[in-house]
Amino acid sequence: MRSARAIFLSVLLVFPISCWAQLVAIQNVRMWPAPDYTRLVFDLSGSLQYRLFMLKDPYRVVIDLHGARLVGPLPQLGSGSQIVADLRSGARTKGTVRIVVDLKIDAQPRSFLLKPAGPYGHRLVVDLYNTAKAAQDRARLAARATAPPSRKFIVVIDPGHGGDDPGATGHVYGTREKNVVLAIARDLDRLVAAQPGMKAIMTRTGDYYVPLEQRRRMARGADVFVSIHADSMPGRVDDARGASVYALSEKGATSTLAKALASDENTSDWIGGVNLNSVESGVSEVLGDLTKSATIADSLRLGDDMLPYLRRVAPMHSNKVEQAGFVVLESPIPSVLIETGFISNPTDERKLRSRLFQEHTADAIFDGLKRAEPWLLARRGVPIRTAHVALPDEYVVRPGDTLTAIAHRHDVSVTVLRDVNDLKDSTLPVGLSLRIPTGGGRG
Repeated sequence: MRSARAIFLSVLLVFPISCWAQLVAIQNVRMWPAPDYTRLVFDLSGSLQYRLFMLKDPYRVVIDLHGARLVGPLPQLGSGSQIVADLRSGARTKGTVRIVVDLKIDAQPRSFLLKPAGPYGHRLVVDLYNTAKAAQDRARLAARATAPPSRKFIVVIDPGHGGDDPGATGHVYGTREKNVVLAIARDLDRLVAAQPGMKAIMTRTGDYYVPLEQRRRMARGADVFVSIHADSMPGRVDDARGASVYALSEKGATSTLAKALASDENTSDWIGGVNLNSVESGVSEVLGDLTKSATIADSLRLGDDMLPYLRRVAPMHSNKVEQAGFVVLESPIPSVLIETGFISNPTDERKLRSRLFQEHTADAIFDGLKRAEPWLLARRGVPIRTAHVALPDEYVVRPGDTLTAIAHRHDVSVTVLRDVNDLKDSTLPVGLSLRIPTGGGRG
């Protein structure tokens, strides 16, 4: 294959400078490897027409971009993909750039053009799906659909954003929301996986984008859906701080901030890159189920179970569960969205960057899940006593007892013990009966 300089000179002989400037520039190429596919994103200076086809022996994808020119050599994409081996270019005809994607395995391509959105201009997206793994995934989903209900408590953990969608960005350190929430989600995943009777499903495990519809589909058959994010407030960066918990609303947002936040989160598909013409049209069916007040009530109760544990980690921006029309929460199971802090606030941004704060936040979410587990399992007919979180024990206060000593003796935190028993302070009258949550909750 000829060098990029030779290609440039040969095409320039045919095209005058004025015509060359009118061609759509291929400005950059980015690669986002995911477990089951690899995404290639071509940044373009404008819209164009293209043709894509597959070749075998060896496997490769050929993309002809018409009315285009390549700006400089193609970038080195690295070795993170299990599908893409290399990327090559060449001029095929006048004003047409040919891109050849060498593959390591057989893959099924899907491609679409995106209009400008967020920080990006025009883009061509090429998703390359592992053919063998796709067949395995279809078989596994079919088996899951016909299998008897699991007695495990299944938690879908959703780290927001990813890939081309960085989420909010901190003003001081440039911290990206997608990285912070993935770290917290991984910590939570480890806690859930290590707990007997619990099972975790991550919507994404790396830096790639998962469409909102796909995130919702992954919640089918689970018990709860927890989406993890980090707020951003326009204007003065010091105006807002602290964590918040949100549930879906079918009657409008409970605050101006909740409405604005839902609007921002719902644009993720435009920024992250989704062919909206091919999105499944099952949303109305899901929404029909969600109009049942019991489902939203369960989401609000789940959020209430999260609040006392998040409160022990950091100040809360809101002391109640707020509601708004978050698309990602449109699942027929209890679902909450947790904003772990305002990444636009310098104090919160420093905390969100801290591994210790990330771990403590994951601990708090996990304790909230354990608190909600018994009644959520009971909702689907699993007797509470079969769950790994037993009914609370009782302890009668004796002379000399302190709240700290009782909490240490039963391996729970003082905050949790106070919250469970609705104690206003640490005063403990002798003979008082305390409820001790045996499911844990040490802070």
